[in-house]
Amino acid sequence: MAAAGPMALRRAAAKGSGSGGGLALARGVLTRAGPPRPRGPLPRTPWTTRGPPPDVLAQAVERLPVREQVELDTITYAGRQHFMPGLARPRFPPWDRGWHDPWHSPGPRYEDMPLRKDRSCFVCHQNVRMLEGVRQAQWLTKTKLVEGLPPSVQSIIDNPAHRLEDHEERVRHAVWHARLWNTTETAPKREHYCPALFEDLIHICRLMSAKYPSLAKRMLARNYRIAATWERESILFQVRGQNGILMNSMAPIPPVASKEEVLATEEHVLETFHPISPTIDLQEVIVYKELNDTGFKEGYPYSHAHTLFFLESANLRPRRFRPEQLRAKMLMFAFGNALAKARLLYGNDPKVLEQPVVVQSIGTDGQFFQFMVFQLNTTDLVSSGGIKNMVWIDSDQKLYENALCIPEVKKRVVLKPAGIYGFQPDTFKKFLALYLHGTV
Repeated sequence: MAAAGPMALRRAAAKGSGSGGGLALARGVLTRAGPPRPRGPLPRTPWTTRGPPPDVLAQAVERLPVREQVELDTITYAGRQHFMPGLARPRFPPWDRGWHDPWHSPGPRYEDMPLRKDRSCFVCHQNVRMLEGVRQAQWLTKTKLVEGLPPSVQSIIDNPAHRLEDHEERVRHAVWHARLWNTTETAPKREHYCPALFEDLIHICRLMSAKYPSLAKRMLARNYRIAATWERESILFQVRGQNGILMNSMAPIPPVASKEEVLATEEHVLETFHPISPTIDLQEVIVYKELNDTGFKEGYPYSHAHTLFFLESANLRPRRFRPEQLRAKMLMFAFGNALAKARLLYGNDPKVLEQPVVVQSIGTDGQFFQFMVFQLNTTDLVSSGGIKNMVWIDSDQKLYENALCIPEVKKRVVLKPAGIYGFQPDTFKKFLALYLHGTV
């Protein structure tokens, strides 16, 4: 039987609607006609005016769990000792080892820890990347910035008597060794050539100990931990944890700024970065200990921090510090080492130091070098007025322009052979001057 056409459907719908029943056509679909739907309000009944009776409402609200309604036990796959679809996951009581295992213990809650404080503390550690860079570190440490290196270091750079013979050729070989000769890979990674270059440069600096025997009274410390706590405008701050490689000496570095320059810092106004909070990017903690520790036991012969070395050797770009962030990190940890030493020498009372504490810092990524000299003049850091600390920064100094590991070849012709290009020996002079500072 052939399907009915559109005209036949319309005729059937019209006939059905004319006779008071039958079929109706709605939206192109043949349906059966019925009584019209009520468009007004619902009829007034006890349920619509006063709601359901209390007993019916109680049964709807106070529903019993399925287990109590049906009185069935949950069937799990515990007896089968393997996962089984359709069966519930078994729940076992916690296993008691019979002894305290710190590696598999959930530990106490924060509320139950003995070191929990009601006052928050903002911590700067080695993974903190400050948004505002050196400006933020200046405000946190109450420091005045001076561009360039101090005169005492610059005099060592300009004096030819403090240079090593054939130092340019030695440094050039150190760069070649770190970038090309120290690996069998085609292009060595930064995590390999950056520490190798640092070790080679330190080895060249140690050759000066034959001329200056006091350079032998130094020691490199790795993986040591620092802790310094201070208050800044009613906010508690702390520098703690591992940081760079520290070179200690038996004698401190003499102050690099005169008393007149220190007194002149009282008129300096610290730069702010409102509306950004100075605590941005710092870790906020409520479980901490207010501690000031240099990281070395009492009686350690090399008790004075001389220079901090920061090696930015991360291979992945997201894990690297930008130069501005690296300089801020150098300033914070140089300040932390100086403050911990000042608290050990002069106590915890805030005061202007009679003998300022000087700590140097050098940061590098294997090509660019950041040089810094920090002088702690005061431990009174609560207010922004009064004597300020001082820092000298010489930033973004290249040791070489480019290290070409693979030669540039075009049409079987070597256009540019592999090697080190744009070597700048003046950068190493600054490195050596900071190494000799405090001795010559």
